Amino acid sequence: MNLLANPEIRKILLIKWSALGDVALATAAFEDIVRAFPGREVHLNTLPPWQQLFQHDPRFAKVFAFDLRGQESLLGGSRRWLKEVAAASYDIVFDLQTTDRSRLLLSALWAMGAPIRYRVGNKKGLPYNIAPPRPPPVRHALAIARANLAAAGIPCVTEVPVLHYSTEDGVRAQALQREHKLVPGKYAVLLPGSQAAGYLKRWGAARYADLACKLFAAGLERIAVIGGPDEVEECAAVAANGGPDVVNLCGKTSILEIIPLAEGARFIVANDTGTAHVAAAANRPMLIICGPTDPDRVKPAGPNVETLQAELPCINCYRKTCSHHSCMAAITPEEVISRLRL
Repeated sequence: MNLLANPEIRKILLIKWSALGDVALATAAFEDIVRAFPGREVHLNTLPPWQQLFQHDPRFAKVFAFDLRGQESLLGGSRRWLKEVAAASYDIVFDLQTTDRSRLLLSALWAMGAPIRYRVGNKKGLPYNIAPPRPPPVRHALAIARANLAAAGIPCVTEVPVLHYSTEDGVRAQALQREHKLVPGKYAVLLPGSQAAGYLKRWGAARYADLACKLFAAGLERIAVIGGPDEVEECAAVAANGGPDVVNLCGKTSILEIIPLAEGARFIVANDTGTAHVAAAANRPMLIICGPTDPDRVKPAGPNVETLQAELPCINCYRKTCSHHSCMAAITPEEVISRLRL
């Protein structure tokens, strides 16, 4: 079956909901799909919070989203989803979500008689008629997506996330660089936070501040600290204790503005957080500090990304609470600096 040469495939749907990090990771797979089907009409279905990532993306003729979280939203959103997708008459759908919910919706669509000829997913059997023969050995979101693409005969060549920020995003980032004297190549970006519910993934503001002081002593000129609403206190603590040349940009950037700011950085240090996957689109040297989460599963995409994790029996526990947080306490600023490209 040579899907790439099939002239009957004119309209394509990509499904990716999930969390910010997984959506950013999937953009590498998006790029490979769009390149494999030049001239086709490609639509993207995501969740409402992530529509903003693709509002200036030339790859997609349409980006649509329904709220599929929570019981009330799930029922209403599911009905709207089925109506929207059934009416669109897609020739092929790529389910990059790989959850029971997406499988159930596609199965319901099939039961309704919606004529989607090719349905690509991660498991053999209904609702998919194209799937990998076996799961990939590494349960990384991008590895799973690439296995799906390979089953459809699509070459997987894109190594980093591909996100398109607007001209206005770039201009605002440049203005922040000028205002705070962030000279390209002479500053670092730190992403010290995470969602509040995943606080165990944080290395800690005190350690990031100590790292900043040591980086300045090694000759770095500036450090930009970036975060979102859940990370205000963490970023403020790093800025307050890391020295006068730490620039606190928490809450001053949009998600996409992180990319042009990261493009000018000498390197990026981050926790396992969604914004790190977005920043990976800049393709700059990046070090991810991991503790309770598995680096083989959460590492951002790209040849310049490395991970650091302590050697302890309790790593990769994925716990939500912990009395000692040893996995992060065991990683020192000196060890981080030894892994950076100064």
